[in-house]
Amino acid sequence: MRVHGRISACGMISQYNLEKPEGVRNLIFIITKRIRFEGFILFDHIDKYAEFFEFTVAHIKDGTITYVEDVVEGLEKAPSALVGLFFGRNVGKQLVVVAKE
Repeated sequence: MRVHGRISACGMISQYNLEKPEGVRNLIFIITKRIRFEGFILFDHIDKYAEFFEFTVAHIKDGTITYVEDVVEGLEKAPSALVGLFFGRNVGKQLVVVAKE
């Protein structure tokens, strides 16, 4: 981290099912580098959702924002795709194609 760096933290899905939660190490750097570490939840910014949605959709449509989808085909693969979320096996948004139209 840079001096006066900022870390935002939202969600802890990687910790949900661990028998022994993993801890933060090297906390001395938060002090010596004067790092700001702040958590937030969605509802802290819910009043800005409509503005964010409008801004983001426009950029997705014009291609300046892109996203990654990890797609598996078949309902029978849904359970393993779900479990994979907790182990970081997917990249981007995990989707399960149930039927092609």
